[in-house]
Amino acid sequence: MQRCNRARNLKERLAPLRAVAALAFVVLSSARVPAQTRPAHFTDEIGRPVDVRAEVRRIVSLAPNLTEIVFAMGEGDRLVGDTTFCDYPAEATQKTHVGGPINPSLEQIAALAPDLILATKAINRRETVDALAHLGLPVYVTDPHSVEDMVSSIEHIGRILHAETSAAPLAKELRARLSELDRVLAGVAPRRVFFVVWTMPLISVGRGTFIADALRRAGARSVVEAASDWPPVSLEQVVLLEPEFLVFASAHAAETRQEIEDLRAQPGWRDLDALRRGNAIVLSDAINRPAPRLVDAIAQLARALHPEVFATRGGPSGDVARAAEEVCPCAP
Repeated sequence: MQRCNRARNLKERLAPLRAVAALAFVVLSSARVPAQTRPAHFTDEIGRPVDVRAEVRRIVSLAPNLTEIVFAMGEGDRLVGDTTFCDYPAEATQKTHVGGPINPSLEQIAALAPDLILATKAINRRETVDALAHLGLPVYVTDPHSVEDMVSSIEHIGRILHAETSAAPLAKELRARLSELDRVLAGVAPRRVFFVVWTMPLISVGRGTFIADALRRAGARSVVEAASDWPPVSLEQVVLLEPEFLVFASAHAAETRQEIEDLRAQPGWRDLDALRRGNAIVLSDAINRPAPRLVDAIAQLARALHPEVFATRGGPSGDVARAAEEVCPCAP
């Protein structure tokens, strides 16, 4: 019994020493880890701290625009999962889908073992972001409110992925194309437009959205000055605001053109001078996504609103000009 007591006492005296030794081992082991394997510290676009592995091999995207950005940078091979709404480019539809942006499956996301999850404040819920972070998964949230913010998001994501060599040229190209549009539209009076997000109920865009900024870059000004991002508007209000053009965005132009034809016969809509004059423009749905194709949509709209300026001053060349030619005006 005395021998057992001595052994127990010795064990108790050594316990603190073992704890110190264990802590020292952890500290020394961490010090020996090469710097490139340590997590990198970032702050996302809504101010959250995010620790990301130095080497990001597996990405899950929770928004279509972020999926487009990853592919536009040439990093689509790293994307292991995206949402059911991620339809561009075509390769995005072949990725494992984790559900919709609003309520993705946390279990599916975790099962993909992502090194990085990309989300956006506009359509992904904060509860989803917090739940994923609670699981120990790094989530970087974007929050673009302008066209320039979209370009900056590309640069931010490029840094996280250590893909600056592809992100930087892409951002430079987009800024150059926007500058060329600025040159062509310099001094041109903006057209007053009403941007139609939804017809029933009638919803437009607020002044603080990237779409409102895209309209401005295209030589337009939204007649809606609401502070909220997606304000409901009555037809009576629109008639009083007297927009020169109605702007629709659609992935199915033929269906939208038919919808516009149907609206011409409806009370309220038929009172809109812009609709009676045939000043309805159908854009690619790229205008709805803060991704590189947004610049194409801006060029489309600029050419539709100011064709005479492009004819006299010399419009954008190359891809911008080709994209601008795809716009669909709807004549009465």
